[in-house]
Amino acid sequence: MRTGKTLILGGVRSGKSRLAERLATESQLPVTYIATATIEDDEMRKRITAHRVRRPDHWQVIEEPLELASVLIQNANIKSCLLVDCLTLWLTNLLIQPDTSKFDTERAALIKALPHLTGKLILVSNETNMGITPMGELSRRYCDEAGKLHQEIAHHCEQVVLTVAGLPLMLKGERV
Repeated sequence: MRTGKTLILGGVRSGKSRLAERLATESQLPVTYIATATIEDDEMRKRITAHRVRRPDHWQVIEEPLELASVLIQNANIKSCLLVDCLTLWLTNLLIQPDTSKFDTERAALIKALPHLTGKLILVSNETNMGITPMGELSRRYCDEAGKLHQEIAHHCEQVVLTVAGLPLMLKGERV
């Protein structure tokens, strides 16, 4: 699929980012990689470094941990592929903001922008709601918000893929 929206869900180390990168390459469009992660510790630094090493040098990279909708609106066009990795890190960044209104504002902006974005859009996110309900209030809110966000985004996507053990399982749309 050269254009359209794809949501790729999966657990940690499930292969979702590699699948997203493959689909971006196969689109044969110029790729803009939108990274939402922030370096908060050495382990995250290693993860981010591994992603950087794997990405082609000719891909444009935008690091944006909070204002995702704005970046998507500014960069989406019929002749490009935008790859967002990852929505759940973006969600976490918003949930820990001192300004609690930032979460509602940015989330609403993303959902409002999605139907109007042109070109190829690939969104990567962690599926976290297949286990036990977490004990902490913030952890429960994170899982609840991720679940609601995934449902709303999936509604606007032509393809939804769940990756397990590096294998894509199609939930909606044509096979990848």
